[in-house]
Amino acid sequence: MSRRFVVMGLSVSLAGAGLMGLGAWLAREDSRYGGFEALGILLITLIGAGLLVAGLGPLPAWLLEIPGRYAERLPLPLRLAVRDLAGRRVRAACAITLTMTATVFGVGLTVIAVGQTSQSRAEYSPRARPGTLVVRSSAFLAEPFSAADAGAVRAAIEREIPGVPIAQSERPSSESRHFGARAENVEMPEEALYEYQAIGDEKLLRYLTGDQSTPYDEGTAVVITSADVKVDSVDLSYEIEENDEAMETKTVPAVTARTVDPHMETIFVPSKIVRDLGYRLQPDELIVDPTLRQVTVQEQKRLDDRLDDAVAEAYVERGFEASTGWVPGVVAALLVALACALTAGFGEAANARQGRVLRRAGNGSAAAFRWFCASRAGLSALYGTVLGAVAGCPAGMLLLWPLTMPVTWGDPARVPFETPWSAIVAVVVGLPLLAAAFGAVLGREHSHVPASAVARH
Repeated sequence: MSRRFVVMGLSVSLAGAGLMGLGAWLAREDSRYGGFEALGILLITLIGAGLLVAGLGPLPAWLLEIPGRYAERLPLPLRLAVRDLAGRRVRAACAITLTMTATVFGVGLTVIAVGQTSQSRAEYSPRARPGTLVVRSSAFLAEPFSAADAGAVRAAIEREIPGVPIAQSERPSSESRHFGARAENVEMPEEALYEYQAIGDEKLLRYLTGDQSTPYDEGTAVVITSADVKVDSVDLSYEIEENDEAMETKTVPAVTARTVDPHMETIFVPSKIVRDLGYRLQPDELIVDPTLRQVTVQEQKRLDDRLDDAVAEAYVERGFEASTGWVPGVVAALLVALACALTAGFGEAANARQGRVLRRAGNGSAAAFRWFCASRAGLSALYGTVLGAVAGCPAGMLLLWPLTMPVTWGDPARVPFETPWSAIVAVVVGLPLLAAAFGAVLGREHSHVPASAVARH
């Protein structure tokens, strides 16, 4: 392999790395782009990744020459394996290049998936208290349940989870008729699930606080907060008629209560107070409090089967669950890398003279020959996995930036990306060892290996 081609290839790889760096810089944290701009930045980065990998193409054939200069110091099976790979350079270089490409994909995908998981975990916002079963309407724009649908859903829950108390949140039936609650000097956090107020009965109140002993009075609002504040009253703003611009205000007595979950901070307004203002309430959520009953996966599945998908959807809050959809892709890529590494000499062994050398070294046993096969397959895999990891790590790290690029000002800031170094090291070490094991088990002495390697022995 001419060094000129190697230098040209490395120049192409450097250009690809530059394009990837440009894409990552354009997708930096303080930037916001539209959909077309984001797609263009991602395309630039992907082109850079392709150039990075393509530029490494001449390296395997050139690297096969280097160990031969120092082969005399290696053990006999390893020395013969080095010379054998160099003697069949075209086949070995193709196998190593394919191994490298598959490893780049596997390592890069792993880096991207782990980084995106970190970002998704930081962005995750729970929809209920941990372990809570929540059944919401599946209608367009999440409209509240009708009375008939709410009864059917409640009956389905009671049938699958008999005896469980069911809390219910409500909301005014007309969205155009405004209703709001506000407590002086109390600010609800952005991550609160009930952004303005929660309307319901004592079961809902005790679900929100996580304390079954929380006192309930149908004429008293409750400010649920984790802050150390004291509230005596809550102001309710409402409309007497729909689309009436004139707002009325009513002050009702209030108390404060602490919650076990900061996401539950809100202003609880008993249903009777809202109905007394002339509002007609409809069920919004049906809730099984995890303090009273933990819903199992099997129970959730049976309830899903029983519910009409067009009417309601059931959800159990189990916290953030990382996606594993990328794992089969990584496994498939690594299996391809392993298969490609084995094709560098799989099924072929030494010729008669080389076989005699190996048998003489092993006192007539097949052990030396199997060590030769293991060394050849392991070296081929080592070349490919090391090159693949060297290219896959920066490719994955730089692709993460455009893939996690915020496109609106409401998107959360990026978190520090985690790089799975232990998994990468495991691939670089484990894949050659696995290839060596397969090479030793599947090697056959009767096949042909060029004698040029032995002639130099």
